[in-house]
Amino acid sequence: MKTPATPPNEAERLLSLRQSGLLEFDNRQPYDRLTRLAKRLFNVSVAMVNLIDERTQIAKSVDGAVPAVLPRSVSFCGHTILQPEPLVVNDARDDSRFVDNPLVAHENGVRFYAGIPLRLPDGAVVGSFCVVDQTPRDFSAQDLAALSDLAALAEDEFAASCAATTDELTGLINRRGFNQFAAFALSGARRRAEPLTLAWMDLDRFKQINDRFGHSEGDEALKAMANLLRSAFRETDLLVRYGGDEFAVLFADTDEQGAWIAMQYLTEQVAKFNQTGSHPWTLTFSWGICEFDHHHGDLEQWLKEADRKMFSMKQKNSAAR
Repeated sequence: MKTPATPPNEAERLLSLRQSGLLEFDNRQPYDRLTRLAKRLFNVSVAMVNLIDERTQIAKSVDGAVPAVLPRSVSFCGHTILQPEPLVVNDARDDSRFVDNPLVAHENGVRFYAGIPLRLPDGAVVGSFCVVDQTPRDFSAQDLAALSDLAALAEDEFAASCAATTDELTGLINRRGFNQFAAFALSGARRRAEPLTLAWMDLDRFKQINDRFGHSEGDEALKAMANLLRSAFRETDLLVRYGGDEFAVLFADTDEQGAWIAMQYLTEQVAKFNQTGSHPWTLTFSWGICEFDHHHGDLEQWLKEADRKMFSMKQKNSAAR
């Protein structure tokens, strides 16, 4: 089996994928429409829109009985992202790259594959639109053109997601918006010699809420946290859902001591919320704060330090339980 090679621009490709928010943004509906159409149009067993991260192939949408996550090392799409043109494999058992691939080798394994590389607006190839079947087949130029048209529609959805700066579920600024606004805020704070402090938050035991009460209740917990952030902080503070159960607040013209006082107030508001008992779960969170060093700091290091402090609190909270 030939393992997919690593693109020469892998670091830049992965950075674009992460900054796009596509790994966290869970709106599958437009992609589901495309995969349903592809499966019916080409009469195949599986149609997928995939993203390829460092080690895995992640289905943004899948119509068919295949896992949503696969190791990148065995994925056909890992090969597709290496070339600008489509990858068509008429019979995987006659192709030296795939004949002994575990996805091919079993009785009902992959025989036919056709994939189109998918790009972000900045040109980074982050995944593929593919159709798969359990029988060998030809794929005409007309078929390839139709699949390419569907892939272009998927790329349009990528572009719309990348352009958005608001988290659809909570209405807070999303990861992409934070990266844009944080750079602007840093520039302004430097120019005015004002302090700027970041608070990084992570909900405790959020997975347990999803596992025990279902994802709809998990969504309610995320929205409740967003509303508490809005009620606790100033309109001039940047409120962010960075991804998953991670939140952040960018405190304008505020030093670390002022941010600490503000976070204590948020802690009190969360405790009052839990006392209402209107949900089967309670909100708890860990946090860390870090004031930006205008002389030696940079955005990436700033985020890492706030995250490190948050994780330290999370470990203490876990040990105390």
